[in-house]
Amino acid sequence: MDEQDLVKRAKGGDTKSLSELLSANYSFLLKYLAKVTMNPNAAEDLAQETMLKAVDRIRQFDGRAKFSSWLIAVATRVYLDAQRRKKREWIWLEKEKRRMSEPSPESMKWRLTAAGGEWSDVLDALSRMPEETRMPVVLKHYYGFTQREIADMMDIPEGTVKSRIHAGLSHLRKELTLHEPEKEPDIRLRDAKSR
Repeated sequence: MDEQDLVKRAKGGDTKSLSELLSANYSFLLKYLAKVTMNPNAAEDLAQETMLKAVDRIRQFDGRAKFSSWLIAVATRVYLDAQRRKKREWIWLEKEKRRMSEPSPESMKWRLTAAGGEWSDVLDALSRMPEETRMPVVLKHYYGFTQREIADMMDIPEGTVKSRIHAGLSHLRKELTLHEPEKEPDIRLRDAKSR
């Protein structure tokens, strides 16, 4: 059964079809949230919350985009709502929580690699990028969303998305250039010239 049929049945109340749709897209969703949050525990929590929202809102899915794209849009809103809630809390409490509970980049690498994911220098550089810049870069260059779609998801102007993507790519280029291994000189060439 193709995705459109599953969506049609799920919107009609068929829980088995809805379950199939959600199961087929869970891994994709989790990888997206891991890249956005850089925290596997937070990614899992947000993925679960996104799935619950998708169950509640399946009838709102209009079918103009792929189901996975709609799910990412829902996840982005869930993530941004969670971020807004955090900002309203005491600043000192948030700093302490982060310091005590966030995994180190090395721990994050191990968890993603152990879960069958892939960790690269690019993801290392992404982990050092501010969240507000990282999300548009991930949505644009990992998932192919347009700047307009990202602006709608994040509820910010399209120009802001464009500038954050530009800043993010500049950051990545700088980070990746700084961490490039130096090339060793070709000794054979030097020896041949000295003869």
